Amino acid sequence: MNILVVEDELNVAAFIKRGLEENSFEVDVAYDGNTGLLLARQKEYHLAILDVIMPGLNGLEVCRQLRNWDASLPILMLTALGTTDDVVTGLEAGADDYLAKPFKFKELLARVRALTRRKNLQNLTGSKLTFADLELDLDTKVVSRGGKNINLTAREFALLEYFMKNPGKVLGRIDLLENVWELNYDLGSNVVDVYVNYLRNKIDKEFPVKLIHTVIGMGYALKTPETA
Repeated sequence: MNILVVEDELNVAAFIKRGLEENSFEVDVAYDGNTGLLLARQKEYHLAILDVIMPGLNGLEVCRQLRNWDASLPILMLTALGTTDDVVTGLEAGADDYLAKPFKFKELLARVRALTRRKNLQNLTGSKLTFADLELDLDTKVVSRGGKNINLTAREFALLEYFMKNPGKVLGRIDLLENVWELNYDLGSNVVDVYVNYLRNKIDKEFPVKLIHTVIGMGYALKTPETA
């Protein structure tokens, strides 16, 4: 599998490249954002690893441009910034996961394997999911409700996909973190709540029938009023 690493710290870039190559990945390294974008458009990658703080074009802007270029490319952000706001900003830019520096290589490797495994599964399964008048196409990444197309970010799409694969089920925050963000721990933040609200504003706000419901003290559920 091909991985693109965009990291301006030479020692960190070399550390990541060496470790991933020892685990049978092919790795290209760019030391600035513009070079990273150029490489991404010249070659197919299975994952991009981006440092946030870089001179010139920072990792967040690189992430946004990569996401516009390829909606399905898994993106892992690396940064010394680890507050809740930093995590939300990175995820909102289109990142799939977020790893704070300093980190142990085995933790990075676990994230890499999880993200590349998910992309492989997406490539193997292509179908449409429907719930009430809501439709999600896993192949074209198009979401519509009542025949009206709805634009979602990559993270919002993944969240809605998980809801639609578990209709009526109450999904707690840890469940959503593990299955949508692929994190096996609580960030100690409101990241899940923030994204559920983003999704509600796009899926429910303009429609009389609400589909995403809060189950107080337990989590959220995709269900019709008749079953709410």
